[in-house]
Amino acid sequence: MKSVFSRLLMLVVLVALFLSACAPAATPTPTQAPEKPLRVAIVMPSSITDMAFSQGMYEALVKVQQEMGGPSKMEIAYSENMFKVPDAAAAIRDYASQGYDIVIAHGSQYGTSVAQIAPEFPNTSFAWGTATDTFADQGIKNVFAYNPAAEQGGYVLGTIAALMSKTGVLGVCGPVEAGDAKTYVDGFKYGAEQARPDVKVQVTYTGSFSDVSLMAAAAETHIAAGADMLTGSSQSVVGAIGVAKEKGAKWFGQQWDQTSLGPDIVVANQVYDYTGIIKDMIAKRKAGTLGGVAYTLTLANGGLTIKYNDRVPVPAEIKAKADEVIKGIIDGTIKPLPY
Repeated sequence: MKSVFSRLLMLVVLVALFLSACAPAATPTPTQAPEKPLRVAIVMPSSITDMAFSQGMYEALVKVQQEMGGPSKMEIAYSENMFKVPDAAAAIRDYASQGYDIVIAHGSQYGTSVAQIAPEFPNTSFAWGTATDTFADQGIKNVFAYNPAAEQGGYVLGTIAALMSKTGVLGVCGPVEAGDAKTYVDGFKYGAEQARPDVKVQVTYTGSFSDVSLMAAAAETHIAAGADMLTGSSQSVVGAIGVAKEKGAKWFGQQWDQTSLGPDIVVANQVYDYTGIIKDMIAKRKAGTLGGVAYTLTLANGGLTIKYNDRVPVPAEIKAKADEVIKGIIDGTIKPLPY
């Protein structure tokens, strides 16, 4: 009896083993492939720590990257100090050929290069500034443009400078008479003259965005002629700020918060905030629009802000006047340029 039971048990085990061997393998649970990060590259004429033009855009990219969730969601590559246009063009082309989703050519001098390269990479979005031309009239559909209305903050800072000046003489250190550098200078001069008709605004253009020594020399000349309030544009203003610190003149920053360069002399700054346009370019690209949009940074949309330095006191009545001017520019009752 025990022998029969043992044989039956063995038969059951064999059948179970046979059935398990013939059963189809379990289908693995499908896993979703990880989303690839958005890849953004930027080519700049100066360094990411220039306290002016290039740092403003780079810091905005980093801020957007952090808001998106870090490098795993948005990858940033950059080429700095590309002041030679042929070198910048080679970098722009190289990033596009590597498959970057958005390539930013951060400099108005790069426009011709962007117009030539963009058609070769129709799946890449390009952006350039400061400019308003997306090259749509040339049939190009994958280029964004951006331009700060620098005259707006220039007008505000010119108002403050004119009302604070003890000598009635202001000095402006311009780089190249073009783009947002020119509109800033024009707005600053116009705002100063509207606030104080007897003010004298001296303007010098060095002809260079990067020559620090020329900027320093311009500041020396202005101060020698009686200027006690100075301003300027581009990465080369570190030279002018150094002279202002030495001579005891006050400074008004442009493009970035330059307070750390002169904590005791920087009165206020016009700061460019590119985060809004970067976010919009990303959103448009995801929705299938690769270019064709021109952006303007303004006081109204937050692309331009006025930032005071608390260590240099500004009289309450002058701040109130500045607030009044900002409101007027935003609602259109004040035009920040004479033309």
